[in-house]
Amino acid sequence: VDLKECLQSAEFISSSDGNFKVLEDGSVYTTSALSLSAKKKTFTILLKDIQEQIQKKIHVDLVKEEKKTPKTRHARDTVLKRTKRRWGPIPSVMIENSLGPFPLQIQQVQSDTAQNYTIYYSASGPGIDQDPKGLFYIERETGNIFATRAVDREQYPSFQIICFATTPDGYSPEVPLVHTIRIEDDNDNAPYFTQDLFEFCVPENSRPGVVVGKVIAEDRDEPYTLHTTLKYRIVSQTPPITPAFSLHGDTGVISVLLPQLDRELVPSYTLLVEVRDMAGQPFGLCTTGTVVVKIEDTNDNAPSFKQLQYETRVEENRVNVEILRVSVVDLDEPGSPGSGAVYEIIRGNDDQAFEITTDKNTNEGILCVVKGLDYETAKQRVLVIGVNNEAPYVLAPHSQQLSQSTSSVTVHVLDVDEGPVFKPCLLRLDVKECEDIGTAIGRYVAEDPETGNSEGIRYRIPPGQCNWINIDDKSGEVRTVRVLDRDMGEMRRGQCNVTVLAIDRNGKTGTGTIQVCIVPGNKNFPRIAQTDYIMCRDRKPICLTAEDADEAPYSAPFVYRITDRNLASMWKLTPHDDNSWYLSPKSDIPYGVYEIPVSVIDNGGKIGENIVRVNLCDCVTPSECDGRSRQLTGGNVTLGLWAILAMILGSLLLLLILITICGCCGAGVMHRQVTDDCANHNLIISNTEAPGEEVMDHNIIPLQNTCDQGGYGVKTGEQQTFEMVKGRGHTLESVKGGGHQTLGSVKEGGGQPMMDTCRYSYSEWHNFTHPRLGEKVHLCRQDEEQKHSEDYLLSYNYEGKGSLAGSVGCCSDQHEEEALDFLDQLEPKFRTLAETCIKR
Repeated sequence: VDLKECLQSAEFISSSDGNFKVLEDGSVYTTSALSLSAKKKTFTILLKDIQEQIQKKIHVDLVKEEKKTPKTRHARDTVLKRTKRRWGPIPSVMIENSLGPFPLQIQQVQSDTAQNYTIYYSASGPGIDQDPKGLFYIERETGNIFATRAVDREQYPSFQIICFATTPDGYSPEVPLVHTIRIEDDNDNAPYFTQDLFEFCVPENSRPGVVVGKVIAEDRDEPYTLHTTLKYRIVSQTPPITPAFSLHGDTGVISVLLPQLDRELVPSYTLLVEVRDMAGQPFGLCTTGTVVVKIEDTNDNAPSFKQLQYETRVEENRVNVEILRVSVVDLDEPGSPGSGAVYEIIRGNDDQAFEITTDKNTNEGILCVVKGLDYETAKQRVLVIGVNNEAPYVLAPHSQQLSQSTSSVTVHVLDVDEGPVFKPCLLRLDVKECEDIGTAIGRYVAEDPETGNSEGIRYRIPPGQCNWINIDDKSGEVRTVRVLDRDMGEMRRGQCNVTVLAIDRNGKTGTGTIQVCIVPGNKNFPRIAQTDYIMCRDRKPICLTAEDADEAPYSAPFVYRITDRNLASMWKLTPHDDNSWYLSPKSDIPYGVYEIPVSVIDNGGKIGENIVRVNLCDCVTPSECDGRSRQLTGGNVTLGLWAILAMILGSLLLLLILITICGCCGAGVMHRQVTDDCANHNLIISNTEAPGEEVMDHNIIPLQNTCDQGGYGVKTGEQQTFEMVKGRGHTLESVKGGGHQTLGSVKEGGGQPMMDTCRYSYSEWHNFTHPRLGEKVHLCRQDEEQKHSEDYLLSYNYEGKGSLAGSVGCCSDQHEEEALDFLDQLEPKFRTLAETCIKR
């Protein structure tokens, strides 16, 4: 920095930042190792002319120098630069608190080119605000460095001296030399404890080895040297009894040594501890400290009553009154959970008439009466009370388990003249709904506790209550004064509480309560909600639903009945649920309007009569019905003239058909005696429900019109009945051109026909038709190329004789493995099925 240009007559040069030193020639040096951050460093150089009273400032900004990337050179292009070797002396050592003589030579620096030497130094250490002045100096001609006085290492652990060499004309040919002077430590500081008093706590009865606490000491001498290697020990213990604690010499940890620490004997211990440096050697420096160890209380002492028996008195009927205080003895620390008493009543308080609590201030038990006692019932009560602590009991070493302390309390009950007492104090009376006025619903009396009877007691109901009932003043009989109906005003709640007074001869009173409850009655008739319906031709059942304003059990389920016998034969009722039944016609009744009387019976037996009007209309939907149906009156159905004529003509026509059929059968058929098997195995005559299609096939045998050709038919209207009779009919063989036997020949044997025309038995018909039907089926299932068709029933080979086990379908009905034993006896072809059933 060019100082002369700023102030040529400057006599005082200083820097605002102690990390920088400015010399007279304007050179700026760092006084210690310096790390520049990304931000620039700024400080000010102050120049003063004391005589002229002139002061100027030079602001200096230091910025981080950007490193230039050197260009890559080839080996042959390398440029060698020669630098002069410098002398770098090793750090000098100065003994702390040296005795001199002073000035004390520390080191000598020399330069080959310079003859004058100057120095600038700085100290490093904790809490240093500025450099010590005048501590070191250098001889200008010889370069010898001297110390002017003794140095404390704890204040100045080391110094950095910057040496400058100049020529007589002020030129500095060499870079300044940095030299370090280290202050060697001397054991001049005794160790000290970090606290004046250490306080620790440990529970009583702790086991040996339990850590109590740790004492800490420090030494200001040089760390990691023998001067700061510390050792701890216990000097003394108060009270001076068996040592109760041990102190680790290296760590300062205090542990329990005595197996029994009893707070009740010794509540606390005071320890005098010592710490010594030089690893505890006798010539080391030492310091003492104090440690107080408090023994924490545990509940190792059970409480006990001071007295084993107590007596007290209390008047009968007194409530929430204190009758006795009990106290206990507990050796544990007062006020701690280990000494806090918790009382309880063990026996004699089954009716919960007594209660015992703890007075937190005195630790006494307070016995109170919370429910009135009755002298006439018990003249005295005996209670057994016990006591425990709030904290759980801890068994001390080498001690036995203690039992709970108990005490008995005798409570004498004192007799007091009492008023009448109602028994029970609350009487519930149920009254049926709509009962007559003056109905007796009960009796409510009180007794004198002294006499045990109700003589001389009068009763009354105070005003201002619901006026549903009154009570006879002598007998206590309760009667209604109003008709109680749950559908009226204040009675909708269904109950009312009435207070009753009982007064004896001495004017003593007692109170009781009557709770009057209105029991729902069966006062409403059930009725059908909707009575007009339209039923179309689909005759879908009508759902009738009844309603009843009464409550259970006087409402649902309902029972429906049709009261008119004529209409009951035409209509029917079927239940749907508790409230609804279905109404439907029994048969195909005529269209019209029916007024059906239906009675509905509720669960209480009350019958409600209803008229259900059903318009049975020839319609698809009810909206199509135009009201042209005829009205049915008097519960009877009236038919028109044309309906009666149609019924007569139909009857005559049916009679004519029957006469015709009977005549034909009598003229053409001679009935014969039926064989034994005709009754069960004859071919039943049946009518076809519609005419069949015209089919021409050479395999179909045509019916002949004459009786002697094998059969005849009778046609009546659209229906035709065929009856097989014996005669000279065609067989399957005759149609094909080679007739062999007739049905008659099969029956009679030898092919000789018989002239009777009776029906054949089933066995005769089966023997004749079975082989021929099989041949017919065989021919029918062949096509033109004599190949079997796939859409006919095919016969299968013989699969074996019948199984002893019966139908295989029974396997699905077996639910137990024991019932499947029959599968082992099946034929081989059924083995797979049997295995499947067993797996299932």
